[in-house]
Amino acid sequence: MDDLLYVIPANSSKEDVLKQVKAHPEIKFVSLVGVDMAGNDTDEKIPVRIFLKDIDEFYAGTAVQTDGSSVVLPGIATLNNAKVDMPVDPSVNWFVDYNMEYYDEETEKPVGTLRIPSFLIHEGKRVDSRAVLADTLSYVKKNLLQLFKENPKMSGLESVNGSDVTDIQFTSATELEFWVKTPLEDAAIEEMSASQVLQEQYWERLHGVVRTAMETCLLELDKYGFKVEMGHKEVGGLKAQIDESGHMTHVCEQLEIDWRFADALQAADNEIFVRSVVKETFRSVGLEVSFKAKPMIGLAGNGEHTHIGMAAVTKDGKMHNLFTADDPKKDFMSAVGYGAIMGMLKNYETINPFVSATNDSLNRLKPGFEAPICVVTSLGHKPDQPSRNRTILAGLIRDLSNPYATRFELRACNPYTNTYLVLAAIYSACLDGIKAAVKHTTAELVAEISKDAGEEGFYLEKDRAYRSENNVFEDYTDEERNRLFGAPPATVWENMQNFENYPEKKSVITAGGALDDQIISAFRDGALLRWKTELISRIIPENRDIVRAAKEIRSDFVTDQDSYNWNKISGIRSYLAKDSIDEKSLFTLLTNALNEGDYATASGLQVEMYDKVEELKALYDAYSKNMI
Repeated sequence: MDDLLYVIPANSSKEDVLKQVKAHPEIKFVSLVGVDMAGNDTDEKIPVRIFLKDIDEFYAGTAVQTDGSSVVLPGIATLNNAKVDMPVDPSVNWFVDYNMEYYDEETEKPVGTLRIPSFLIHEGKRVDSRAVLADTLSYVKKNLLQLFKENPKMSGLESVNGSDVTDIQFTSATELEFWVKTPLEDAAIEEMSASQVLQEQYWERLHGVVRTAMETCLLELDKYGFKVEMGHKEVGGLKAQIDESGHMTHVCEQLEIDWRFADALQAADNEIFVRSVVKETFRSVGLEVSFKAKPMIGLAGNGEHTHIGMAAVTKDGKMHNLFTADDPKKDFMSAVGYGAIMGMLKNYETINPFVSATNDSLNRLKPGFEAPICVVTSLGHKPDQPSRNRTILAGLIRDLSNPYATRFELRACNPYTNTYLVLAAIYSACLDGIKAAVKHTTAELVAEISKDAGEEGFYLEKDRAYRSENNVFEDYTDEERNRLFGAPPATVWENMQNFENYPEKKSVITAGGALDDQIISAFRDGALLRWKTELISRIIPENRDIVRAAKEIRSDFVTDQDSYNWNKISGIRSYLAKDSIDEKSLFTLLTNALNEGDYATASGLQVEMYDKVEELKALYDAYSKNMI
């Protein structure tokens, strides 16, 4: 198996591609990977002989077309105008996906599919997530090169002569968290919640099939050149049991895998492939994998902390981290670094819709689970003492001994966040902040980002604060957090409304032209359709089952407390789910509002529904525990 082909490197020539594929007859198929507005990747099985014969057409985008109405491109590819061309992207790595359950008899090797990242072109325009990021990075790079030309000496970065800068590189990395469990098994939420509070799982030793699958993943990913850095237990989980035959049962654990950073576009491509490898590896040993942001309410959700960096290449070929200050013991960052983080924070209202576009993602962003809930950063108490505040949205990561390590970590993303669109919006926002920062000293910039709410600034909004070294969850009340850092959106509708509520911030992320109004509308419409459909078809029925399960318990010994609790429970059950001729239940009102397109009303009713269901669950839990 050592002679399998795992990667065709970026920018390989057509001749080299043909040579490598022909040398590996176990590669039977190619699959063009386009990514729609929801972050879904296409996967088709094209016999490799067609690719070898028509490789020029594959590069030109004329060999393969897809039905654009069957992917998430609403308002772009419609039923009566659905043709989408798929040219390949030779600028990134191409991975070979092997089917370890199907061996080719002739070669005695697993059958492979060459997955080729591609673009989606509709009516001559690139309309996919990959293209949005690639074209945005080109725009940001062009503007940064011009900024360095106009401002050859920037505060905190005087060691770099802007006139010598020849290239800008954008680096990113994501950390993948996920839950694994035995199929068809219900989780013991209360028991796992206690284990989480007692910190019994984090960094716990892996056992049995979970250990085997994790180690297999790490070794397999390294074959693809991902340079895995770590795999470990996360905060959530429960100790498994062993049955009579010695097999592990009742598996339910949260894990994390980290790998090396890459160019931003390559990093987003890597993430999609890593998810596939993880899912297939754990499935092969009989375990389900969930990348959902909040697969179980009451337990830690799955984050995907996203790291953002920038570097300049000078004429002498040297690489310079643009966020690192020349004297890291004097300054937290360079002027470029300050500008980048300020741009991200100031414009976050129009980045957030791409970060959290589902009911599930917003369920994760609640106080008490180490998930960020407000727009604020932390730099550390002193420049010579780097610190990590895990309660903020976007933190500064530094290593005084390694200037290349300086970067920002956005903590709100989850495994199903569309990383392509998030990075496109972030780097556009960073550019906006850098433009404002390059004329200022690092002293002026640290004062700007540290200003109090109500204090006038030259770039950041007057009524907001943007930096805190405190525990944002515990050191502020809800009212203080909302006043200082802004109230977070409670529903998908509220989050998508930010595109309309903040037109000046929307103009920042659309300035490059790739993330334009058409793309944003397609993303928004797709997200709202999924929000509506999930509420009607899944969430309301699931909550109705919770209401039905909250039944009166018959007992020979009923106290006044039992009667009081049941009366409250009965009232909430009726309010949620029972219609009369004159009065409709909350479930019916919510369904009607969604079907009528009254999304503002539906959003408010969704929040009320969640609150009432949680109240019902807490009451019924107390009621049932008091019955003997």
